[in-house]
Amino acid sequence: MIQRKSKRTARIGVFAVIHEIYFEQFDGLRDSLYGYHNDLIDIIKTNDVEVVDFGFVGNNQRAYEVAEEIKKQNIDLLMCNMITYATSSVFAPILLGCDIPMILVALQPLSKLDYTKANTFMQLENDNICAVPEFMGVANRLRKKIHDVIIGTLYDDEDARAELSKWCNIAMVIHSLKGARMGLMGHTMEAMYDMHADPTAISSAFGIHVPLLEIDDVVEVYNEITEEEIQAKINVIDEEFDMPDPKSDPITTKLTDADKLQAAKSAVALDRLVEKYNLTGLAYYYEGLDNTIQRTISSTFIVGNSILNAQGIPMCGEFDIKTCIAMLIMDRLNIGGSFAEFHPFDFDEDFILVGHDGPHHLAIADGKPILRSLKKYHGKPGSGAGVEFKIKEGPITMLGITQNYDGKFKFVIGEGFSKAGPIPPTGNTNTRGFFEPTTKEFIKKWVMEGPTHHYALGIGHHADELAKIADILGIERVIVK
Repeated sequence: MIQRKSKRTARIGVFAVIHEIYFEQFDGLRDSLYGYHNDLIDIIKTNDVEVVDFGFVGNNQRAYEVAEEIKKQNIDLLMCNMITYATSSVFAPILLGCDIPMILVALQPLSKLDYTKANTFMQLENDNICAVPEFMGVANRLRKKIHDVIIGTLYDDEDARAELSKWCNIAMVIHSLKGARMGLMGHTMEAMYDMHADPTAISSAFGIHVPLLEIDDVVEVYNEITEEEIQAKINVIDEEFDMPDPKSDPITTKLTDADKLQAAKSAVALDRLVEKYNLTGLAYYYEGLDNTIQRTISSTFIVGNSILNAQGIPMCGEFDIKTCIAMLIMDRLNIGGSFAEFHPFDFDEDFILVGHDGPHHLAIADGKPILRSLKKYHGKPGSGAGVEFKIKEGPITMLGITQNYDGKFKFVIGEGFSKAGPIPPTGNTNTRGFFEPTTKEFIKKWVMEGPTHHYALGIGHHADELAKIADILGIERVIVK
């Protein structure tokens, strides 16, 4: 019943470089290379991205013209198709004139030449790697970064296709950051120094806008919700969550009808808030006075947040906009992005519980998430429905975004494994996280990097993509190993 609100997409620009004199010397080469170029574009399009084809660039003058065309197209990532040998003069003007991340794609049609029939024509059709050293050397001299080179074959090369797919996902992150509206509502949880962040610094580093919202903005839309909207949300909750009897934690009970109703009403209000202010995501924290509508609403967002996360709208508590951005990045990579922190170790089995009492990404849950009524939210005011789940078993990735003493941002990235086993029945999410070489050693290395205590948690191993995103953004990053 949960459908993504925000489509994952990107605009990929592709141009092919050639040595124009070849076309005068070898009849049929132009058509042959155009066929290979179109086949590459078809492969890229399988990743649900929009491709803008700028065609062949065979001379320096054409390179300047293409650079101007590219700048008009709002491209997220440029792929230079190394379709045969080309001089760097057809590439340098584009590299210099377009401030867009670029990769080189060198995929030759044949896995090897047929040496019994080999000729110059066949060599030129498969000379994809020939100009790559020259291009990389020139990029270095121009102080411009080429972010990757994909080497392989054009057909039946699963590794090459996986690399293209990886870069399309990265482009989706870059696309989503452009002009994103990551709202802030309320204030930091008192005394949490690591939660503070300067909205202008965030705009500078990530290219996003930070709308500053009042708690009364959500009260206003809350007062407009309809019975039909509430019932529709209750239907989603009934479909997507289990509501079992309590277990060992005395502050939990079976979800009450009153708590489910309030969770549904607050979730509808969040939907309206996101729509009214065109929010890409929201970080918030607000306490308010007891028995006020402000406290009632702000303390019962958890279920609505988790649903919105699964719809591609990252939501997190404790005013942690840095982690909200990390959650957005993970969502656009299609790997989840739950709001998480470290919980107690299990030194006997060498794992640590990772989770939080707040919003999670339902799309990566291991089975149906559980809703329990909590008599109190530990460390915070209020009571109500709590979401309890663990993420899918298998590889996991963590992305923490922190700041150094000079205010510059830093990605702290780590990979581990989620494994089966019981978790505390506390109405919070928890996953058994295993890390190498040992969990204790890994966690010590992680904390020594100066992270915030929250991070985004996703499935699969994706440290490489996250590191590349940091490089594109010009942000320091470290992969903890």
